[in-house]
Amino acid sequence: MAKIVILGAGISGHVAATHLRRKLSKNHEVLVVSPNSNYQWIPSNIWVGIGRMKSEQILFPLAPLYKKKKIGFKQAKAVSFHPEGDSEVDKPYVLIEYVIGENKGNFEKVTYDYLINATGPKLAFDMTEGLIPGKNKVYSVCTYGHAEHAWQGLNKVIQQMKQGKKAKILIGTGHAKSTCQGAAFEYILNVEKELRRHKVRDKAEITWIANEYQLGDFGMDGMLLSYGNNIMKSSEMIEMVFEDRGIKWITRAGVNKIEDGVAHYETLDGEYKSENFDFAMLIPAFSGHGFKAYDKSDNDITEKLFKGFMLVDADYTPKPYEQWTVQDWPETYQNPSYKNIFAPGIAFAPPHAISKPRVSKNGTSISPAPPRTGMPSGITAKLVAENIIDIINGKKTLNHRGSLGNMGAACIASAGYGLMKGSGVSITTFPIVPDYVKYPDTQGRKLGKTFGDIGLAGHWLKLTLHYAFLYKAKMKPFWWLIPE
Repeated sequence: MAKIVILGAGISGHVAATHLRRKLSKNHEVLVVSPNSNYQWIPSNIWVGIGRMKSEQILFPLAPLYKKKKIGFKQAKAVSFHPEGDSEVDKPYVLIEYVIGENKGNFEKVTYDYLINATGPKLAFDMTEGLIPGKNKVYSVCTYGHAEHAWQGLNKVIQQMKQGKKAKILIGTGHAKSTCQGAAFEYILNVEKELRRHKVRDKAEITWIANEYQLGDFGMDGMLLSYGNNIMKSSEMIEMVFEDRGIKWITRAGVNKIEDGVAHYETLDGEYKSENFDFAMLIPAFSGHGFKAYDKSDNDITEKLFKGFMLVDADYTPKPYEQWTVQDWPETYQNPSYKNIFAPGIAFAPPHAISKPRVSKNGTSISPAPPRTGMPSGITAKLVAENIIDIINGKKTLNHRGSLGNMGAACIASAGYGLMKGSGVSITTFPIVPDYVKYPDTQGRKLGKTFGDIGLAGHWLKLTLHYAFLYKAKMKPFWWLIPE
C-alpha cells in the first residue's frame, strides 16, 4: 500500500488528489493537508470583487467531499520537510501544524511514500510597505475573502460618485516583481463595466499601473497573435481595449510603498513618482512559504528542496537572457534530490522569468515574474498524479511530461456579468514559454494557436467554465471528462 500526501487544496492540489483517488485502488491512501477548509474557483473571485457573485457561489467545503470520496483531509499547514525521516520516525515525513479545532497549535509528523507539494504561493503583501488588503484604500482579489472586501470598498466609492463626487481608481500590480497581471487586467475591465452599469463612469478616472515593459506582457514577454484576419502584438490589442474604454495606463512601474490613497512607485528611468487614488486593487508579489528541510541527522538541507519555491527538474544554471531556452523548464516537476517529491503548479521554482528582465537606473528589478496559474497548474498536477500512479504500478520511467515550453494556455478576461450584457477578451498562447527555435519569425509562438478575440462569445465561455470547473471540482458524474 502506498501513501500519497498532498500539501494544498487549490487547483493543483485538488486536481492531483481527485485523479489519484479515481485511478488508485482504495488500498492506497490519498491524504490532503491544507489550512483552508474550502475549495475556491479562483478565476471567479473577479465577479465577487464587483458584487456580481457571492462567495458561496464560487466555493464549497472540502471535508464532506473528501470524506465521501475516501480522500483523507487534515486542516493544517506544512511547517517543515523531512525527506529522510529522523531518529524517531524511519520514514519520510512532513511536519504539520493544525490550524483549527481541538488540535489547533498541535504538531504532527505525517509520513508519506510520495509527497506532492501544491502549496502555491505566499501572498507577499509585506514586500510592499503599506500594501495591506482593506487598509489605505487598497484591496486584493487573490482570495474570496479579499474579493468580498474589495467589493465593499468599491461599492462605497460608487455610492459616493452617485452623490456627485469624482473618484480615481487604480488597478494593477503592487510590487516591482509581481505576477498575475491577467487577474488585475480582468478586474479593471469589470470595474469599468460596473461603473457604467451604475451610471457613474463619467465620475471616475481609471488607471492601470504595472511592472510590464509594455501593455499585454502578462509576464510572458508579450505575444504576436492572430486577431481575425490580422496579426498584431498583444500590446496593440490591450492598448486598443484600454483606449476604447477610456482607461489610462502606467507601465514600467514598480510600486514600493502605499500610504492612505497614495501609491509610490519607481520607473525604469529611475524616477520616483506617486499616484493618488480613492480605490485601488493591486496584486502583491508571490513568494515561497519559507519552508525548511532537514535530513535524518537534523541537518538543514533546505537548499536541496527549495530555492524560494521547490526545486524540480529544471535547469537552474544562471545564464543571460539571450541564452534562455524552453529546455530550461521542467517536464516532470520531480525534485532531483528526492525522487518521491513533486511540485506542480505555482509551487515549483521557475528556472528564470519569461519576460526579459529589466533593471531601473537605480538598480531595482522592475519586471514581471513568470505566471504558472490556471491551466498550467491543473495540467502539471494531473501529469504528476499520472506519474505517481505509474510508479506505484511498477513502471520505472516518468512517461507523463509537460513543459511550459510545449504547453499552451488560454485566458479569458470577462468584462461585465450577465448573459447579454457582458463581453470577454480571449487570448490563447502556444507555447507559454516562447520557443524561438521552432517559431523564430513569430516571437517564439505558433500563430493560429496564439490568437486574440473580443466579444460576447468569450464572456459566455468564461461563464460556462465557472460552472464546468466547479462541477469538475465537486467530482460529479464523469467529471474527469472535462479537461484541465
